Amino acid sequence: MMRTAFVWDESFATGLPEMDGQHRELVNLFNGLGLALFVHGVQDEGPLADAFDRLLRYTESHFAEEEALMRRMALDPRFIASHLAAHTQFVEHLQAIWGQRASLPDLRVTLTDFLTSWMALHILGADQSLARQVRAVEQGRTPAQAFEDEGEPRDAGTRVLTQLVTRLYNALISQNRQLALANQQLEERVAERTRALEEANQALRAMVRTDGLLGIANRAHFDERIEQACSLAWRQERHVGLLMIDLDHFKRYNDWYGHRQGDICLQVVVRAVAGVLKRDTDLLARYGGEELVVVLPDTDREGSVAVAERVLQAVRALQLNHADSPVAPYVTVSIGVCSRVPAPADPSRGGSGAAGLIACADEALYRAKGAGRDRSVLAEKAVKFQAVA
Repeated sequence: MMRTAFVWDESFATGLPEMDGQHRELVNLFNGLGLALFVHGVQDEGPLADAFDRLLRYTESHFAEEEALMRRMALDPRFIASHLAAHTQFVEHLQAIWGQRASLPDLRVTLTDFLTSWMALHILGADQSLARQVRAVEQGRTPAQAFEDEGEPRDAGTRVLTQLVTRLYNALISQNRQLALANQQLEERVAERTRALEEANQALRAMVRTDGLLGIANRAHFDERIEQACSLAWRQERHVGLLMIDLDHFKRYNDWYGHRQGDICLQVVVRAVAGVLKRDTDLLARYGGEELVVVLPDTDREGSVAVAERVLQAVRALQLNHADSPVAPYVTVSIGVCSRVPAPADPSRGGSGAAGLIACADEALYRAKGAGRDRSVLAEKAVKFQAVA
């Protein structure tokens, strides 16, 4: 089992007691995060997130202390700028790795390699240089001279080690960037496919709820909507209006003009009826053959009759020729109108009352046809409906 990810060595000491103490605490936090990764695993978010938060908060505090020291000692602005950029880069990459943790092949290896290489580079490189410049300024060198002295050769072994760690650190950053880009592209492809799938599902749902010829709700959609409308109206004690519309002598129309022209006639009539409906809550559906239905939620008897009369006028205004109609020389419709607070035939058994409302409108349609067609008839209040057991 892994015990530590980074081992402190006195060769890492800068000679600045406060900074060295903070570095030791950083090492402890690095190792604490590594222990959480190897002991608890990436699936146990609690201990892992806690260890990460403690490391990130302390790292930002440590960086703030270093930056305050550099400004207090008035170190060369070139060095301060590069040091601050390194701090910002580290925090950004650490947060990027953490943000990608769910999709990384091995978070433990990626995170510990990144932290250990950065820690070695941070101390052996920038912070050792920081300490030397602080001491040089304290000894009388100007900040610019102290910074430029850093360009002179130092201990060969330390220089080579720093160069090796720098290359490793840069390679890890490049690898993490490529991995983050790959993950982002993968997420975008997944999101795109998810959107395409949802659009396809929506299209499929619309297809199975829509009449292919007329482009309005089909019988299944009507059955669902009337149940919903009646259930809501029953609970709220509100009216639901229902129009049952039948094209007069449509069989004769088909026989005279042909079924293709009959389809066109239906489509034109549907557009006229749809143009009468003004509310999004109203539903026009094909009930079967040449029969249409209109659901009018929260619409009383007077309102339902008014809509029916507008439908009659809209269809008459089309003046579609119907040479074989005994009613009129143009296409007409008969409409059965029913509006009431829906209630089930047996309230003790629950239900929406939709079946009773349909039977009510159907009875009114029957009377409209019997009275000569090309008219609307409002159902009588007392319409009996026998529930099917």
